[in-house]
Amino acid sequence: MKKAVFPGSFDPITLGHLDIIKRSLPLFDEIVIAIGINAKKNYMFSIEERKKFIQNSFFAEEKIIVETYSGLTVDYCKTIQADFILRGLRNPADFEFEKAIAQTNRKLSGIETVFLLTSADTSFISSSIVRDIIRNGGDASSLIPDAVSNAMNP
Repeated sequence: MKKAVFPGSFDPITLGHLDIIKRSLPLFDEIVIAIGINAKKNYMFSIEERKKFIQNSFFAEEKIIVETYSGLTVDYCKTIQADFILRGLRNPADFEFEKAIAQTNRKLSGIETVFLLTSADTSFISSSIVRDIIRNGGDASSLIPDAVSNAMNP
């Protein structure tokens, strides 16, 4: 069984994240969307909200599991016996940053990282941009899944 972990803070999950996850479904038997917990970060959405956004976005997809974790991603991968780490790349800066992490992870654990390039129509989306739009009263609905929009505008 090929199991991948797609780690991130998902604060909030965006259409860019959804694009990577949906396109990776044929590649893996199981994808664990792993929400990392970092006590030093100030999140816009609680861990419970972020988890619910993702679960609601993929409620019908049996290959998707949503969990939370803290500590090193490679340690979490070992704990759940994941074979791969899944990451999306939007631009060359993402590649340089992610390449160093992927090489370190492989050196530490032997776990391979699989990179998918984001689709052209979502490559500009980031959670930090979405948070900035929301903080300033803008409409981010075209950048986030319905599960997030609906929760923000009941």
